[in-house]
Amino acid sequence: MKNIIAAMTTERVIGNNNSLPWHIPEDLKNFKRLTENNTVIMGRKTYDGLPASVRPLPNRQNIVVSNTLPPTEGISVCRSIEEAISLAESYQKEIFIIGGAAIYEQSLPLVERMYLSLIKKNYSGNAYFPEFEEEDWDKKLLKDYPEFELVEYIKK
Repeated sequence: MKNIIAAMTTERVIGNNNSLPWHIPEDLKNFKRLTENNTVIMGRKTYDGLPASVRPLPNRQNIVVSNTLPPTEGISVCRSIEEAISLAESYQKEIFIIGGAAIYEQSLPLVERMYLSLIKKNYSGNAYFPEFEEEDWDKKLLKDYPEFELVEYIKK
């Protein structure tokens, strides 16, 4: 199944200067639990923004969508989101699109499910999750944490 996984504020902020504007350990644990032993697709800026200690993300097939990134050990580089999804499907594992904003926007019509961590506090940022029609999705609260809600959206 093709999934989006993201954390965003009520104002849809997902990042600031290629990094997360917050540090919420429970959200990172959920990200790891859901994506580990699966395939992750990300844009080059998201890849570059990962801490060096987890780049590429361990215990996952890493695919980066980029026209400029040279071949790099531990990752596959694709030129489009469609090419990345096609490659990911060949691995026969769950696919998680992990950002950034442009990759989310391109993949939104292509995914069946989204895991969104809805951050309760507002943070300033310069990257935003794309608008989507909530009525096109079935929404289910998975868990309410002190700092965020983990919500699953399944396309109708």
